[in-house]
Amino acid sequence: MVPPLGLRVPPVDLGDGTALLTDQYELTMLQAALRSGTAGRRAVFEVFARNLPAGRRYGVVAGTGRLLDAIEAFRFGSAELDFLTSTGIVDEPTARWLEKYRFTGDVWGYAEGDCYFPDSPILTVEGTFGEAVLLETLALSILNHDCAIASAASRMVQAAQDRPIIEMGSRRTHERAAVAAARAAYIAGFTTTSNLEAGRLYGVPTAGTSAHSFTLLHDGERHAFQAQLSSLGEGTTLLVDTYDVERAVTTAVELAGPSLGAVRIDSGDLGLMARRVRDQLDSLGAHGTRIVVTGDLDEYGIAALTAAPVDGYGVGTSLVTGSGAPTASLVYKLVARADGPDRDAPMRPVAKRSTGKPSRGGRKTAVRRIDGHGVAYAETISTGEPAAGRRDRPLHVPLVQDGDIVGREPLHAVRERHTRSVAELPATAVQLSKGDPAIPTEFTDGGPRS
Repeated sequence: MVPPLGLRVPPVDLGDGTALLTDQYELTMLQAALRSGTAGRRAVFEVFARNLPAGRRYGVVAGTGRLLDAIEAFRFGSAELDFLTSTGIVDEPTARWLEKYRFTGDVWGYAEGDCYFPDSPILTVEGTFGEAVLLETLALSILNHDCAIASAASRMVQAAQDRPIIEMGSRRTHERAAVAAARAAYIAGFTTTSNLEAGRLYGVPTAGTSAHSFTLLHDGERHAFQAQLSSLGEGTTLLVDTYDVERAVTTAVELAGPSLGAVRIDSGDLGLMARRVRDQLDSLGAHGTRIVVTGDLDEYGIAALTAAPVDGYGVGTSLVTGSGAPTASLVYKLVARADGPDRDAPMRPVAKRSTGKPSRGGRKTAVRRIDGHGVAYAETISTGEPAAGRRDRPLHVPLVQDGDIVGREPLHAVRERHTRSVAELPATAVQLSKGDPAIPTEFTDGGPRS
């Protein structure tokens, strides 16, 4: 049974806080709004993507749990305030306001791990303008990165067809981004990560054996293999392409016996090498020894190896760079605001009319339309009451209520949700060929639906 949203999950310690992980213009807007008396107006901001990356059929919501931790840690202490005032970024009245800052509003959003489509309102932030506008950069920096990584990872997992994938991209990105990427990849179905901090902070399973340098350190490949086997046991994975693959496989089985756990191939024609190694392992009686391949793989490379005797993959660079789409292109837009400072002042929709960058005004709800076979066929977004039929699935869940975090949940629950969310999409959703989003986005004014 999947634990519900709101189950007590401790926050991650974010050290010195998150208040300055932002852009200066948010503070200059706040200062001007405080002077004009509009900072206290109720406001609704929305996070969405106008489009998916070219060729993608769906996106994956990831980073929500990290964002909730970041919102809770968003505080202006003396060090932050000293910096802001000494550099003239804010004046003293604004600094006094920031000193007391606590987000006291509400946040709703798509549950982490769910899929999204163009214009899906994946996050809705409601509060005073002053409180909510300060969260823009924080929300976008986390969600744009994590959604991009999870979306790419999900395509790789589908291409792998139930074969496990190890996340191993830490050396190809910023050290903190590597931790977030490992978390996002695990949500989307990766099996393990090489990143130990992701294991410590988030409980992502970790894995790792040796690199070519370990083989080169020793006087010969036999000595290197023997040292690794002595330390890690015969179930370990031996890297066999430092010198000659055929000779290395023979040596590996001689030393470990037919119960050798796995061999890893990191270079060359991976499909051809996997076939040769499989034949050789079988001829040596090592029928249960698995073959893991690594080396600049992406979803297309994984798909190309479907017919090869490969038992697992390791993916690095393509994963941590979003496989060509390193950002989800999410935006944070004001969609409604009050006419005055009173809490009961009427709310009015607001929207941009900028060429190429329009937005739709009004606080929105969303449901995923499900047919009689349990397959999604549309994403319906409404500015009125939720219009869900008996088979349809409402998409928004509470994340923050009156400033209190209510949406934390265990990572395994998020991972399971993603599996269910992809499973309800049409079969075309997992195709790697270019095409439109798996389901269309519809806009309505709300109302009942049969």
